[in-house]
Amino acid sequence: MPRTHRLPRAVQRLSTVTVLAVAASLALAVPASAHVEVEVEGGSAVALAENVTLAFNAESESESGITKLEVVLPDGIAPSDVSYEEGPKGWKYAATERGYTVSGPALAAGEDAEFTVTVRQLPDVESLAFKTLQTYSDGNTDRWIELEKPASGVNGNLAPTLALKPAAPGAKPIGPGPATEPAPATPSAPATSASPNTPSPTETGTTTPVGKGDGGSKTALIIALAVAVAALVVGGLWWFRRRSGASAA
Repeated sequence: MPRTHRLPRAVQRLSTVTVLAVAASLALAVPASAHVEVEVEGGSAVALAENVTLAFNAESESESGITKLEVVLPDGIAPSDVSYEEGPKGWKYAATERGYTVSGPALAAGEDAEFTVTVRQLPDVESLAFKTLQTYSDGNTDRWIELEKPASGVNGNLAPTLALKPAAPGAKPIGPGPATEPAPATPSAPATSASPNTPSPTETGTTTPVGKGDGGSKTALIIALAVAVAALVVGGLWWFRRRSGASAA
């Protein structure tokens, strides 16, 4: 009879140990999971703050090195509002339609990718989520794009988020730059006695006043008429003399 109770107790003890081991593994695995973080460099994040430098840190969770980070900017920040400061050696910054990329030679396996950018002004919101795609040299990509934790409570692939403090009193959104001053109008030329119907130089496509350009054509026409009349006279005289000579014979 005693042996009939030992087996269930052994199984029970084994099950308890297994559950504790699994729980411990999960507890240790959650904090160690890689993710991307963003924070304001040298200060706190305040809505409507200007020229704010943001520091990004993308942790590695692959045996391959990180080669590229693509950041999707949240509403209120345009790609033209962002300027690149510094990042991994040899990496380059490029603006995209929805944000920007920072990429270059593969980092050493397990090395985090860190870079900083400056934003012209933070929008007047409570938080900003920077969805990030993290690519490795083996072609795999981690997608840190989730905005809320899953119902399971696991961190998941949350997008790096920046909580903002309320804007300072009197802070206002930066408007567009000052409009270009219009060029001063060219003073109009004094009125002349020309007829109101006379076309202007821009209408005619030439600066030659109407009427002065006709002299050459009229002179040529007169000369041509004079030559024609002279030719008729000479031809008439020649014909008349020839006719007279024929009659005398």
